[in-house]
Amino acid sequence: MYYYKYEEFVDDIEFLYQCTKSYNPDIILAVARGGVTIGHFLAEKFRIRTLYTLNSIHYDDTKKLDHVKVFNIPHLPQNRRVLVVDDIVDSGESLHEIMEQLQKLYPKTIFKTGVIFYKKKAIFTADFNVKEAHDWIEFFWTKP
Repeated sequence: MYYYKYEEFVDDIEFLYQCTKSYNPDIILAVARGGVTIGHFLAEKFRIRTLYTLNSIHYDDTKKLDHVKVFNIPHLPQNRRVLVVDDIVDSGESLHEIMEQLQKLYPKTIFKTGVIFYKKKAIFTADFNVKEAHDWIEFFWTKP
């Protein structure tokens, strides 16, 4: 297990911001729960207030579920640039399902994805990644 510290997160958010700056999103859509912290910090960096969330469940604690449940998808304006953010692409199934649903609902909207961690074996690759994950990650925001 790898413990992901706040200090490392601050550096990684800056890196992710620099990577996504040229995309210049109009909206940040954070996948709850892991993407909410990332979404908040990026919204501050981009100085935008259009921060939305949606929910996705694919794990019960550390146990992977059989299907991905996506709900609370917000109403998004058409013809915008949306950056969908999450903490990690593990199997890739969650972001794959999320992106399929979003593109079906909003065909005129441009979506890009950004994550802190990714795994090479995932079926989905985010447009913007910070670092490869090799172990289970314990994020500082999951410890009360």
